[in-house]
Amino acid sequence: MTMSIATEVTAHNWAFAVFLVGAVGLCCFMLLGGFLLGGRARARHKNTPFESGIEAVGTARLRLSAKYYLVAMFFVIFDVEALYLYAWSVSIREAGWIGFIEAAIFIFILLAGLVYLVRIGALEWTPERSRRLRKAGPIAENQRHQQ
Repeated sequence: MTMSIATEVTAHNWAFAVFLVGAVGLCCFMLLGGFLLGGRARARHKNTPFESGIEAVGTARLRLSAKYYLVAMFFVIFDVEALYLYAWSVSIREAGWIGFIEAAIFIFILLAGLVYLVRIGALEWTPERSRRLRKAGPIAENQRHQQ
């Protein structure tokens, strides 16, 4: 006994509709349950941030350098690439020499990217003024103070 194509499509769409209604219903149930069962207490310090036994001091609005975000993006990129290399290392026997050559090219591209980042100074945290003083050395620093 075979089903016609129209019956198959209808059965497939009904299954998706039941899944969708179930998922939305489950989400609504969880949100409504949290609202009904949640705490209702109101107090002066109820909504103040409190972490590790220390009360908050100052504001949470910190100005961070764009380099912080740049280094964070570099970390995520290289971390994901390390994950790909881990997956490759698990299947090294199945990949064979072709897989080894592809991984070597991948590592070479990573290394070239890292060298590029170091050469343009993207990983430098110190300001330009501090780098000039560091290159000049302690003798130039002593002479500057004597003047």
